[in-house]
Amino acid sequence: MLLSRFSPALLAAAVAAPLLIASPVLAAAQKVVKITAIVEHPALDACRKGALDELAAEGFVPGKNLSVEFQSAQGDVGTAGQIAKKFVGDAPDVIVAIATPSAQAAVAAAHGTVPVVFSAVSDPVGARLVSSLEHPGANVTGVTDRLPLQQHLAMMRQILPHLKRLGVLYNPGEANSVSEVARLKTIAAAQGITVVEGPAPDSNSVLGAARSLAGKVDAFYTPTDNTVVSALEAVVKVGIDTQLPVFAGDTGSVPRGAIAAVGFDYYDVGRQTGKIVARILKGEKPGDIAVEGVNKTNLALNPAMAAKMGITFPPALLKSATTIVK
Repeated sequence: MLLSRFSPALLAAAVAAPLLIASPVLAAAQKVVKITAIVEHPALDACRKGALDELAAEGFVPGKNLSVEFQSAQGDVGTAGQIAKKFVGDAPDVIVAIATPSAQAAVAAAHGTVPVVFSAVSDPVGARLVSSLEHPGANVTGVTDRLPLQQHLAMMRQILPHLKRLGVLYNPGEANSVSEVARLKTIAAAQGITVVEGPAPDSNSVLGAARSLAGKVDAFYTPTDNTVVSALEAVVKVGIDTQLPVFAGDTGSVPRGAIAAVGFDYYDVGRQTGKIVARILKGEKPGDIAVEGVNKTNLALNPAMAAKMGITFPPALLKSATTIVK
């Protein structure tokens, strides 16, 4: 009877009011994840896909209860910083930063205010992302793809028994690459192998860096350096022209022209990363989650490309391969 005293317009507003109250509750149920990568190339793209697939498997589905935004820095560290600042300003539930430069930018911009989960970072401690792998603390954790360098050198020696000088292409501006090259030098020296550096500060300089090593080395090696991997075809061209085999630190580079790699499937790395993100979305604190390493390795071979570089694989190596590119 009391409602009969109100105008039709007021009655309509009264009916609509519960909907206005409920809508913020519905919006709050949706989680927000921002993803950034220093550059786009097959390995990092597979990492991102793996993370999203794992989130979906954990019940966080983009377009339903999860909002996702991805931005690439296109290889520019300054752009990575701008993306990180924007993402932090958006106040998402988690920022996923793929590769060291993007992870460093995200952690610096977040100042502990937004959870950051890094992926495909070779040396999280050296890059000052965390103080400890076991107890990262702060608001940061993730997955490290530190290279199994002993396995890499053993594989190279199996293919090139007389390997003495190894040309390594990397960007001296990438902290993870500097760390890995230093570690490689120590391990290689113990095996009588000299590492000859080919610095490439940007993707346009990769071709020149590879050419500068021709005649000075027995083979090329490309670690998981984003600058070099994004321009891998330039290294492959020099390898064919000079008959010097190109070895890689990631199996994703083998279909693109490297002859062999012992590495991780970066889709699997992404799945591991996605599982950590899901734990945070469900309420765990990033600083309480230990940084995870990748234990599973695969051997990928490209016999056709090896032939173009004057290499024939030993039968035993072919039999042990996880993947043979046809």
